[in-house]
Amino acid sequence: MGMSKSKWSQLKAWIYLLPALVILAVFTVWPIINTVRMSLLKDYDGLALIGGESFEFGFANFVTVVNYENFTNCLGNTLLLCVLTVPISTMLALLIAVALNSIKFVKKAMQTIFFLPYVTNSIAIGMVFMAMFTIIGPVKNPESVGIINNIIQLFGGEPINWVNMGSSKVANMAVLVIYIVWNALPFKILVLLGGLQSVNKQYYDAAKVDGTSRFRTFWRITVPLLSPMIAYVVITGFIGGFKEYSSVVGIFGATNMGPVGSTGATNMNTMVGFIYQNLGTNQGTASAAALILFAIIFAVTMVNMYVSKKKVHY
Repeated sequence: MGMSKSKWSQLKAWIYLLPALVILAVFTVWPIINTVRMSLLKDYDGLALIGGESFEFGFANFVTVVNYENFTNCLGNTLLLCVLTVPISTMLALLIAVALNSIKFVKKAMQTIFFLPYVTNSIAIGMVFMAMFTIIGPVKNPESVGIINNIIQLFGGEPINWVNMGSSKVANMAVLVIYIVWNALPFKILVLLGGLQSVNKQYYDAAKVDGTSRFRTFWRITVPLLSPMIAYVVITGFIGGFKEYSSVVGIFGATNMGPVGSTGATNMNTMVGFIYQNLGTNQGTASAAALILFAIIFAVTMVNMYVSKKKVHY
């Protein structure tokens, strides 16, 4: 008997999916499995394994990561960046999206301008930010204090040592937060603006008839109707924040992840930077750190999803 039409359709679907499934298995599934394997082999080294060396099985790599003196600094920097940048960028994106949705003139041009950072190389942007905040020459007698300090001086303020040798961690963190918020805005604006354009206008017409203030309309109508999109950008924002690395490299360089020209006294490294730095020297430690980061991201995402179930209106 021949194959039935429905079974033949299913077989064709699997045949069409096969190339994608093979690529997914080779470049996603296997690396995940291999990462777990390497993390459980103490001081794992791929070249040594080829040479016949064996490695002790256990959780020694995880202990090494947690006990490493720079681990808490990397984790603290990552958490602080997430806590600071996600709420700020989400609120700014919401306000800008509402403003863009309200204007008619040059609306398309403004959308394009706000979207430009999203399609620009993050390392290049980081280097531009570094140039904007860097003081050229000795800090006490500089040749140039940088564009940002020039603006501060224009309003009567004193130049601030943002990223040069001897700068404080507060100044370093401020530069990073400004960069990450600016870089995160385009995607969030795009998502929220798309949500706003799909909102039924009758809600706003009814609010106008009732004489509802703009703030109350925003808080009682716009925010609840956009809550699914807001939850989405918050969750993806936290995931992106925990994976932050390119911005730090662009601004502070990749050698020691400290301020420009410093010896690394103020270390701005993140969890992903910690993983990359250990990848070349100890693959087992890097794999363990990657799994720890995955566990943290997973836990934060689950909390966000639980809260969104209570607060989101579908």
